[in-house]
Amino acid sequence: MSNQRFLFITGSARPDGNTDALARQAASHLPDTARQEWLNLDDLPLPPFRDMRHAADGVPDPVGNEKILFDATLAATDIVIASPLYWYSVSASVKLYVDYWAGWLYRKDLGFKSGMRGRTLWGVTVLAERDEAQADPLVGMLHKTADYMHMDFGGVLLGNGSRPGDVLRDERALRRAEQFFAAARHGLPRVSVQV
Repeated sequence: MSNQRFLFITGSARPDGNTDALARQAASHLPDTARQEWLNLDDLPLPPFRDMRHAADGVPDPVGNEKILFDATLAATDIVIASPLYWYSVSASVKLYVDYWAGWLYRKDLGFKSGMRGRTLWGVTVLAERDEAQADPLVGMLHKTADYMHMDFGGVLLGNGSRPGDVLRDERALRRAEQFFAAARHGLPRVSVQV
């Protein structure tokens, strides 16, 4: 029985957009034993991140939506960031979510950094450009985040589309989606690859 828990963090400015559709295509190929949790950052808005590590009172406890995201993140074995490509990187809501990781890191009692070690970070993005190198900054941001956190990096699934539903006509992306979580399906070691 699998104890894999996939947390899908979706951060699109458009509900039910192409990135969500591609992420769901990939998720449909996960084993039935892998648990899936989907959290849309629009449903869990966060206030602007404040760096409180040097404040007299320190970093406060996560509360409200932050607590929901913290608990789900720490409980996951695999975190999938599903963000459209915005200005060559992740969306503002995804960037804000990852900024909160910095606060969680400075609370040693939360055990965030040690808890994330060995987990796997994945990415899914859809871009309007045909030149997939345009997504290199997004891929780099996720890869470096995984490295810093001592996480495995599963890679980034890329698709093409602009208008709603476009990615479902991107046959190359749909073929990639079938195999994207292959290592997770078969219990194989994860490697850092961009697909």
